[in-house]
Amino acid sequence: MSTSRLLIGILLGIAIGLVYGWGLHPVELVDTTPDTLQETYRIDYVIMVADAYSLDQDLQQALIRLAALGPQAPDEMVIAAINDGIEREIPREDLESLNELAVQLRSLPSSPGVQAP
Repeated sequence: MSTSRLLIGILLGIAIGLVYGWGLHPVELVDTTPDTLQETYRIDYVIMVADAYSLDQDLQQALIRLAALGPQAPDEMVIAAINDGIEREIPREDLESLNELAVQLRSLPSSPGVQAP
């Protein structure tokens, strides 16, 4: 008797949860941009840009991706990511990718910057 009550309670709870979650209060997906990320996630984004750069060696694409984070200079973003990465003890490969990107960014002549699309 108590097993059937437990099973009915579980099924009723699942049914109520599904009705509430899918019908009454569904999740609203919102597109967002990288410039709204929290600082930790901004650093992770810069690391991902550096990893992508180490694979494709497309500096222009890396600049465009970094510009999506806001008006800060791209080389400053990468330097901040290196410093944060050292503190957080991220993998050596990520630090090498960041360093490679930083060197390439520092070798560029000064320019007004790349505008985000």
